[in-house]
Amino acid sequence: MQDKQFLIDLSNTKMPYGKFKGIDLIDLPEHYIVWYHAKGFPKGKLGLMLGLVYELKLNGLEHLVREIKRRE
Repeated sequence: MQDKQFLIDLSNTKMPYGKFKGIDLIDLPEHYIVWYHAKGFPKGKLGLMLGLVYELKLNGLEHLVREIKRRE
């Protein structure tokens, strides 16, 4: 299932650049994700992942990705 693999990939992806380089996407500070949401997420898979992180944090569901990471 493609959605499952996307979540697995998200759980293992680190921010590739900037102030928070090397931090797991799911662990990025909420204010940074909100700023990126307002600015516009980057194109491609990273942008899709950051958009999902925004939605997960907005709805208090980031623990789901942390659980996937723990199991991987």
